[in-house]
Amino acid sequence: MHELSIAQSIVSQIADRLGSTRVVTVTLEIGKISGIVVSSVRFCFDLVASGTIHDGASLVVLEPVGRAICHACSEEFTTTDPIVLCPSCGTASVDVVAGRELRIKSVEVMTCAEPADAPKP
Repeated sequence: MHELSIAQSIVSQIADRLGSTRVVTVTLEIGKISGIVVSSVRFCFDLVASGTIHDGASLVVLEPVGRAICHACSEEFTTTDPIVLCPSCGTASVDVVAGRELRIKSVEVMTCAEPADAPKP
């Protein structure tokens, strides 16, 4: 299951950059035709994050659809199928321009703000 190594890499990369800063939300972009199972990434993220600065962080996943351009007929089209074939002419000779993404889009961290219930001077 490569989703476990993906989750480990995400947690590691964020920890390397943020040190001991508490993470609240991680937003990922995982393309629909990337071959990555989003539900498995969610499960593995929670597992890997346990006991780290990511423990309890929410995971938001954006899933852009695949977009491709056909070499044979120049058709531009969208797809959610990882086997990309032109819907107009049926060829597999296409350039995939979106949908295989796997990236950390953003990380929200906890600020050192005063608690809301603290007494005012």
